[in-house]
Amino acid sequence: MNTISPDRPALVTGASRGLGAALALTLAERGYHVLAVARTTGGLEELDDRIQAAGGSATLAPLDITDDGAMQHLCRSVHERWGGLSLWAHTAIHAAPLTLASHIDGRDWAKSVAINLESTRRLIAYVAPLLAATDGARALFFDDPRGGLPFFGSYGTTKAAQIALARSWAAESARTGPPVSILTPNPMSTATRARFFPGEDRTVLADPAAEAIRLLDSLPQG
Repeated sequence: MNTISPDRPALVTGASRGLGAALALTLAERGYHVLAVARTTGGLEELDDRIQAAGGSATLAPLDITDDGAMQHLCRSVHERWGGLSLWAHTAIHAAPLTLASHIDGRDWAKSVAINLESTRRLIAYVAPLLAATDGARALFFDDPRGGLPFFGSYGTTKAAQIALARSWAAESARTGPPVSILTPNPMSTATRARFFPGEDRTVLADPAAEAIRLLDSLPQG
């Protein structure tokens, strides 16, 4: 296998805000060329401004990860330009409204399955060969254990399923690679958490920027 040089491309899905944006900025500061994927163009443009101000570089991809054709094209373009990826951080998520299990809206359920689970399955299939082409490449997933909690039927179930799929991939690739890390962030002051806990004291929550640094520093070196 050949190590990609000199750009070290890192794909961040869900990069426009919260932990995804913080990870993208930190990776850019550490010398990666960030491929930032999200639906929110404005958020991506703000991220790009911050990355450029920090002396880093990024390619913005304002795409919907549920668009299979767009994801295939993106990964094909990565292969053609760089030959592979050095890192993939998957933070894209749909935070469906909290509700009784008996009152889950069908559209919210379908969107949760499409974004949190089905898109993850497809992306693993498309990204795995790109990571395998690069020495030391790694995939990152971020757990948020809400499965089985009251009112978290849509989000908790599909997020737990996403992480279960990532754990299967991690076990399957333990010997052959790429390594798959499942990290658990501390409670953070993000828009997603604010939707779940609107009256919470946000001053006691972790800063996404600090969490991005802590999580990346926790990864095995070499």
